[in-house]
Amino acid sequence: MPPPIRVLRAITRLNIGGPAIHAILLTEALDDRVVFSSTLVAGTTAPHEGDMLDLAAAHRVEPVLLPALGREISPADDLVALAKMVRLMRRIRPDVVHTHMAKAGTVGRLAAHLCGVPLIIHTYHGHFFHSYFGRLKTGVFLTIERALGLATDRIIVLGDGQRNEIASYGVAPVAKLEPIRLGLELRQFVDVEKFRGELRRELGIHSSVPLIGILARLVPIKAHETFFAAAHLILQQEPAARFLVIGDGERRAELEAMVNQLGIATSVDFLGWRRDMRSVYADLNVVALTSLNEGSPVALIEALAAARPVVSTAVGGVPEVVMNDVTGLTVPPSNPVAMAEAILRLLREPDLAQRLASSGRRHVYPRYDSSRLVDDVRTLYLRELSSRGRALPTYSQGAAV
Repeated sequence: MPPPIRVLRAITRLNIGGPAIHAILLTEALDDRVVFSSTLVAGTTAPHEGDMLDLAAAHRVEPVLLPALGREISPADDLVALAKMVRLMRRIRPDVVHTHMAKAGTVGRLAAHLCGVPLIIHTYHGHFFHSYFGRLKTGVFLTIERALGLATDRIIVLGDGQRNEIASYGVAPVAKLEPIRLGLELRQFVDVEKFRGELRRELGIHSSVPLIGILARLVPIKAHETFFAAAHLILQQEPAARFLVIGDGERRAELEAMVNQLGIATSVDFLGWRRDMRSVYADLNVVALTSLNEGSPVALIEALAAARPVVSTAVGGVPEVVMNDVTGLTVPPSNPVAMAEAILRLLREPDLAQRLASSGRRHVYPRYDSSRLVDDVRTLYLRELSSRGRALPTYSQGAAV
């Protein structure tokens, strides 16, 4: 019988968020040592980001840590990371190298090309082609991504909208782009009602108080200033409302100062990263997202699986998850007035909020569940390797994977 298909999966870092969840779940599922043998390689996270090593441990995934693969660009560190990645690949001799996030995508794909890996795949969980950097820096990164696209066999995007967007930047032709939706552990959020009241009791917030949350890294691309400006407007009409900020990041001190300057500090709670997300979603009346650029929005997918009403800016892959007036409400980016009006509409029209939330749950579950993700990626690997002449292993009972 042919040996297992060796997969080396590389991710820049296992910080809290969709890419890390995605990589961990795929590594566990495609590591039966019969058909697949998987290795996860990751850089280290910054202290303020929070990591998902506990999730990796719970899924029996032990990542190979490569500190030089960290987020910040550094020619010296990048060369070290490339050299170590090449050594690792020469030892493992992978059939597939699958990279996630920009830095790992650069280092991992270069190393795979140097090592002659048969199948090179990269996943765009989002992109930095607008709203992250200035024009010159963005142009440099685009040039690099276009060159890497030539050395990549298949590029996974998280939906049809992102596929068209990536193609429009000339990173790769549409035919090379493979839409595979994000996969998350969503079943846990389907029965969140039994956790109702836990978070409110912890924070001393009465059940009648409107509670609006934003779940995102505290970084510029998430545009929390729009959320806080909207909160200021909402409080003028709903003075009892409370706002929860779940997440952490480089802007925390700046955003706390902003809340004080707006005079809304008593109505805003910064909770940092939370592990009890079922309790968080159970007690929120509205989940908001104010990003300027977004791949596939994990917080909104989880919120909808929990049947929570959502409001988001209509950017990137959001409209494939939040269809306006169907599964939630969307507004233009950087528009606090529109954000405030949409949140107030959901608070004041409970029947509408419930209808959208129920429709949202039907839309995301099981569409974005991890079981579907694993099936899609497994099929992609086997199809592409077979077309390259790789003999495929089978399960012991003789059924092909």
